[in-house]
Amino acid sequence: MCTSHDHAQGEAEQAGAGRRGFLRATALLGAAATAGVALPTVAEASTAATSATSAGWRPNADSRRFTLAVMPDTQYLFDGPSINPAPIEASLRYLLEHGRDENIVFLSHLGDLTENGAKEEFAAIGKAFELLDRRGVGYSVLAGNHDVKSSTNDQRGATPYLDTFGPRRFQGKSTFGGASSDGYNSYHLFKAAGREWMVLALDWRLSAQGYTWAKDVLARHPKTPVILTTHELVVDDDALSSYGQQLWDQLIKDHDQIFLTLNGHYWPAGRAVRKNAAGNDVHLHLTNYQNHYFGGAAMIRLYHFDLDRDVIDVETVSPWILGRAAKGLNELERQEIELSGDADRFSVDIDFADRFSGFSPLPARPARPASKMLIRGTAAYWRFDSPVSGTVRDLSGRGNDLTVVSVGGGTLGWSADHHPDQPGHGSLEFTGFKSPLRGAYLRTVDGAPLNSATFRNGYTIEAFYRVPEDWDASHNAWGGLISRTGTGGAAGKTEGDPDEPLATLSLSDGPGPQWAVRPLNQEGIATNWGDETARETWWHVAVVNDGRHTTLYVQGCPVARNPHATAIGLTSVGLPWLLGGYEYGGRIDQIHYGRLGDVRVVERALPVTSFMNH
Repeated sequence: MCTSHDHAQGEAEQAGAGRRGFLRATALLGAAATAGVALPTVAEASTAATSATSAGWRPNADSRRFTLAVMPDTQYLFDGPSINPAPIEASLRYLLEHGRDENIVFLSHLGDLTENGAKEEFAAIGKAFELLDRRGVGYSVLAGNHDVKSSTNDQRGATPYLDTFGPRRFQGKSTFGGASSDGYNSYHLFKAAGREWMVLALDWRLSAQGYTWAKDVLARHPKTPVILTTHELVVDDDALSSYGQQLWDQLIKDHDQIFLTLNGHYWPAGRAVRKNAAGNDVHLHLTNYQNHYFGGAAMIRLYHFDLDRDVIDVETVSPWILGRAAKGLNELERQEIELSGDADRFSVDIDFADRFSGFSPLPARPARPASKMLIRGTAAYWRFDSPVSGTVRDLSGRGNDLTVVSVGGGTLGWSADHHPDQPGHGSLEFTGFKSPLRGAYLRTVDGAPLNSATFRNGYTIEAFYRVPEDWDASHNAWGGLISRTGTGGAAGKTEGDPDEPLATLSLSDGPGPQWAVRPLNQEGIATNWGDETARETWWHVAVVNDGRHTTLYVQGCPVARNPHATAIGLTSVGLPWLLGGYEYGGRIDQIHYGRLGDVRVVERALPVTSFMNH
């Protein structure tokens, strides 16, 4: 960095929200547990790191949680006769020692490795990075203005930077993709969350040749999400530098693959969000701590990706200072152990599947033939691949066909919308409303075998459902997904409310699934309570009884409130089952509002791996 910059920090995208608490002080102390003011040599540290991670640096390429480490300007640690490699060694040891528990997949240095770009400065920092070389850790570096001491672009020719961190250093690394012919630009590929990702590490000033090379790299990896790293881009929360604007206009804007950029050079830390030509957000992050204690002490920023939660949790820590804590910290060190300001610790919400859909859409799961769903013990299977017209056939062949019942002139609609893992590609649209009651539902025909089945040896009942945004508990709660008619009173079981139906899988006022039944061996009602499920989202729900106990599953995950009492079978008085309807006191009382996909009933307990969404 040439001059200081004191623009104010902006508001966090989601400051402090949804934090997973990656920072574990006791673990970080291990980054230099034996260190006081004097830290081990590189060779000693390498031995220690090898011992701490004897299984080697092997990130979990399939885990949907992984970490990208970022190290900004370290120039003040490598300044002529004032060379202090200890902080950077501590940060690199951290990566080695905690790579497995945090699934660290890659490190990106953002340039200005040194102050003067001198040979002896690069010799020192190059030696420090041997910690990673010896273990095969993937990382990238790029030249900042101090590293090349020149305002010229990537055609500047030989420099100590290129001698130390040129392409020859990375040859043979599993993550190294290649470099431009001048050696100042490179790209790196790593595997995480079951897919390929790219770090595009660009020189601090791209030439026309550099732009051509970068565009060619992106063209050769058209489905790969890209994190672009460079030394200068964002100035503060609201602005790009003049060169950063050029980089945006000539490269970033028109390449939808680039979803995140990282740069140093300016301070304080900040970030911006811009829409690219495809209309998608690009997150532009400035991270630089050279103005902090001990020249930033090689502080690292950790980007914790979580593709299940669709979030990147970001934290900024100093392994070197934490490693010194056992010896007692000075006043400034105590402030720098961990940075928790809005620009240093925050969360970024990204719907990864949606964000990457323009260049790498997830293939839709094809429909599966009904015959594939007719596993052993299937008692009934209904699916809605087309609008309902007349009778809905039970595809199991067991004769549990359905007929439509209209209330208040209501009708059943149809939609091609469906759960992404649903076998059939269609759903029924129920328009139930209470006060006055109206809508339409389905019931099994008289004499259907399912009407009298008691499932003494166990059962599995599955359904896919979705409720709209305007689902309202006052009008729509307790609409049944699938219910057995007949009351407890009619069955001679009067404990509790005798007017409740004998079995119902309904949506509570959350809305959340609830399974309430009268088992054969109980007088009262046994209830499994599910948690609230989001609107405008498809859900799979399953009720499984193994002949003694009943478990409710949502998306294949057991809910917390499953009763432990023995529950055998289902009481029956020989009356029909309903899809989309719920009876009370022997009369229709509520109708489902929302969509209902495939429904299957099996006369045995199924493992999760046999559910319809697998």
